[in-house]
Amino acid sequence: MRRRIVELFAAFFKIGLFTFGGGYAMISLIEDEVARRRGWIGEEELTEVFAVAESTPGPIAINCATYVGYRQAGLAGGVAATLGVVLPSFIIIYVISLFLDRFMALTVIANAFRGIQVAVAFLILRAGVRLIRRLPVSAVNIVACALAAAAVMAVNLLGWRFSTIWLIVCGAALGLALYGGGDRA
Repeated sequence: MRRRIVELFAAFFKIGLFTFGGGYAMISLIEDEVARRRGWIGEEELTEVFAVAESTPGPIAINCATYVGYRQAGLAGGVAATLGVVLPSFIIIYVISLFLDRFMALTVIANAFRGIQVAVAFLILRAGVRLIRRLPVSAVNIVACALAAAAVMAVNLLGWRFSTIWLIVCGAALGLALYGGGDRA
């Protein structure tokens, strides 16, 4: 049990350490580490965890880490995984805050952050494509994905402000309208 707790902390520390751009960028790394590499959770269940983690309060990566850790090693596992994913950001931000003015004035750092932005966009796109690929191919799913993509493009290109809370509510309403409210069994 103790070994599993250390593994959970180390795995999520690595995810937290090598992820820039927040929870959405972490989705791809969490999927690779937790589902593919370690087999702690199945890919289908992980997709559901992402959906729940996004719709509950708190960052998606922390919610996922807490769930996976708890599922693997109970309360201690949940705490270890959560600390693992949070500590790298905390440490890095603390160190940067000590030297922020001098740090950001360095051209090499500013250029590195420009490159990191491109990598973050790629990671988010990659996670989205993976989640879409898991959807069963059906006319309803194709239409739903096309409408969602069109809505994202319209909101971004037209500069509309749209609350993520309303996005979640609209997504839930669309899911109920398209798929019904009954059990999936």
